[in-house]
This record gives sequence, structure tokens and C-alpha cells, in this order.
Amino acid sequence: MMHKIQCKCGSLRGHIRGVGTCSRIVCYCSDCKAFTKFLGCSNDVLDAQGGTEIVQLAQPRVVFSHGKDHLAAVRLSENGLVRWYAACCKTPIGNTLANPKVSFIGLIHSSLDHSMMEENFGTNIAIVNVGSATEESRPKQRGLLGTILRFFWIVLSMRIGGKYRGSQLFNETGDLIVTPLILTAEELKDLKSA
Repeated sequence: MMHKIQCKCGSLRGHIRGVGTCSRIVCYCSDCKAFTKFLGCSNDVLDAQGGTEIVQLAQPRVVFSHGKDHLAAVRLSENGLVRWYAACCKTPIGNTLANPKVSFIGLIHSSLDHSMMEENFGTNIAIVNVGSATEESRPKQRGLLGTILRFFWIVLSMRIGGKYRGSQLFNETGDLIVTPLILTAEELKDLKSA
């Protein structure tokens, strides 16, 4: 598989290599919504009820072949997820933890090839964190247990033999390749109330 990854303006490009365990989810959490508000791309990313479609897979499968210097990151709090985006056009790319040994990434659909989503990632989509959905007729949560089990399998399989070291988001010493902007509690509150 060579599923394309690309920012909106095309300055950052790459692909997903190989095959492996993945999860396809729609997350309705307030942090995912705040991330899109931070980037000013809510209309391009969120569905009608405020959900973000994400594909979770092993970080080393993600290869940035062009414009890697456009990668930037933000954390919504001191210990929050590292939320990656293309600084050139504010396209959200994905979410990771700051620990290189927990080597998964949740790629956001706006950076993926929509025409190949079902073929490459299947049609089984988990629905999570529905308590933060914006409409009265909230979607029903489903698939959480399977998503958690696949998450642990991805992380474990990357720890075996040190495969996690193949991530392009961390350097040889295990540090993130960029220093994320960390939002203050007030900045996050403003985003969530906007």
C-alpha cells in the first residue's frame, strides 16, 4: 500500500507504506474540535456533529518524502497529545504521544486520499467520545474496545525489536523533531468556547 498523505497546498507530502493493523474512528472529543479551531479548519475537518475521522496506525509506516520542514506541532496542555500539522497551510496531519516508544499516530482524514479510504483502511469505523457531539441526535458509541485492543497491539508490535525507532517524528535521541507550542489553560478555554 502507498496511501498518499498531503497537506492542502501540497508543500508537505508523503505516504503510508506497507500493511499492518489500523483503526478507523470518528472522534467527537472537545480536544479534537479545539485543534481544528486552533488551525481555523473546522469546516474542512469536522462532520456535521463535530466529529473528526482518524486512521490510527504505527508511526514508522508514515513516510514524509517532501516538505518535512513544514511540520509543526501544538499541545493543548502540558501533557496533552502532540497534534501535528502543516505550518504552510494549517492542514492537520495527526496526533501522537510525546513518548517515542508509544509509536502510534492518528492520521486526520483531511491529509489522506479520500478515494482510497475504504480500500486501504476498511469500512468498519468506530465512533468514540460521543458525549461531546454537537447535535441533539448524537451518534451511538461503538467499536471502542476493538480500537483499544488494536492500539495496544500497534504499540507492542513497534516495541518489539525497537521498530518504533523508525518514526520520522522523533530524532535518534528520542526527542520530537519539532518543539510543540503548548497552549495555556486560558487559550484552550477560549478555543473550546468559540
